[in-house]
Amino acid sequence: MVATVSVFVLLLAALVVLRGVTLARSRGSVPCRLRMGDHGWQSGVARYADGELHWIPLMGIRLKPRHAIARRGLIVSSRREIDGGLYAVDCSGSTRDISLAMSADALTGFLAWLESAPPSAYLDVA
Repeated sequence: MVATVSVFVLLLAALVVLRGVTLARSRGSVPCRLRMGDHGWQSGVARYADGELHWIPLMGIRLKPRHAIARRGLIVSSRREIDGGLYAVDCSGSTRDISLAMSADALTGFLAWLESAPPSAYLDVA
């Protein structure tokens, strides 16, 4: 009985690690932390798709995004450096108030993605 449970736990851990590696190595994905409101930071992966930033948590079963942040109407109100060489951006607009934390390179890509919106999109980048 103990051996069966141990094998099950190891198999489950291996699947979680495989999922994380698959997400991190997916084309067009960048490591990104997300914070909504006063809650703590959650680690995940961000992908750009069809005018939205899809955020998928590292821990979980589904490969579908938990949050889809629309570029249209997105307002970046502030940016700041946080621990570990990450940069946080506070965003509001068409979505609830959220903060994203990412590396300097990923932040440059995020801001370029925002600025490359079609002329009809309303953008405000701090």
